Amino acid sequence: MSRKLSPECRWSSAVRDTTLSPASVLRPLQVGAAGMLVVLGMTGCAGSPVALEMGPDAVVVDVRTPAEFASGHLEGAVNIDLHSTTFADEVAELDAGIDYVVYCQSGSRSAQAAATMADADLNVEDAGAIEDAASSTGLPIVP
Repeated sequence: MSRKLSPECRWSSAVRDTTLSPASVLRPLQVGAAGMLVVLGMTGCAGSPVALEMGPDAVVVDVRTPAEFASGHLEGAVNIDLHSTTFADEVAELDAGIDYVVYCQSGSRSAQAAATMADADLNVEDAGAIEDAASSTGLPIVP
């Protein structure tokens, strides 16, 4: 008679099995995670970014370092460095009646900045990485 094991029991028996190496136990997890990344990449980031609807008074904010900003930024963007010691003070001074679009190099810092700005009751849109921001806003990258 075959007995069905709960997932916890199957894991426990696999870990206790001395014929399995740690690498062989982790290999399905690695393949599973890679598969999830491929699926997420295909569904979450496929195609071109969706165009952002920006009002005429919207302010585009580059949250990268001044050196990164100087190497190329979206036309008309202002630079407020997320990692600057004055970032929170600069956000606190922003006009709550204006829409903001933030971007960075890869999308990580812009997500952090957008969350901070939203917590300060600002209307903010995270445009992600600079290339995605250029595409979604229609603004060129300028030196």
